[in-house]
Amino acid sequence: MELDDLKQTWKQSETNKNINTDIMNMIQHKTYGPIAALKKEFRKQIIVMCLLPMLLIFTNLDDIFKPLTSILFWAYVLLCAGIVVFAYFNYRIANRMSVMDESIKPNLEKQVNTLETRIQWKIIGLRIALIFLIMLTEIVPYIQHYSMLDKWHSLSPFIRFSSYAALLLFQYFVGRKVIYRKFGSHLAYLKDLIREMD
Repeated sequence: MELDDLKQTWKQSETNKNINTDIMNMIQHKTYGPIAALKKEFRKQIIVMCLLPMLLIFTNLDDIFKPLTSILFWAYVLLCAGIVVFAYFNYRIANRMSVMDESIKPNLEKQVNTLETRIQWKIIGLRIALIFLIMLTEIVPYIQHYSMLDKWHSLSPFIRFSSYAALLLFQYFVGRKVIYRKFGSHLAYLKDLIREMD
C-alpha cells in the first residue's frame, strides 16, 4: 500500500514538473508569449518617444531655433524622456522575467505585480502630463507668441475649455483601454499561467 502511494506521489510530482516546464517555456519564449509581447511594446515605446522630438525638429528645419527656444517643445522633450526612462526600467523587469527558471515562481509573481503597479502609475502619470500640457497651452501665450496658440486663444474660453474636458475624458476612457491592450492583457495572461504552476 505504501509503495502504491509512493508511486502515485512520484507520478504526480513528475506531471507537475512537466507542466511547470511547459508553462515556463511558454512564458520565456523569445519571439512569442506574454513576456516577449511586453518587451516588444516597451521597446516600441522607447523608440517612438525618442523619435518624436526629432520629428518636431525635422518639421521645423527652415527655422531650427523655433522649436529649440520653445517652452512647449522642451516640456514635450521632458515628457518623452520621462516615458523613455519609465519604459526602459519596465523593459529591464520583463527581461529579468525571461531568464528566470521554474523554481522561483514567487519571484516571477513579484515581478508581474511590480509591472502591474507601474502600469497604474503610467495611467496616472499620463493624466497628470496631459493636464500639465493643457496648463502650458493656456499660460505660454502670455510668455511666448506662437501663431498657432494665438489662433487657439482667439477662440472663446468656453470652446477651449470644452475641448480640454473632451480631451481629458477621451484620454481617461480610451487611454486605459489602449494601455490594457498593450500591457495589461499580457500581464493578466502571465498571472493565469503562474497560477497554473505548482
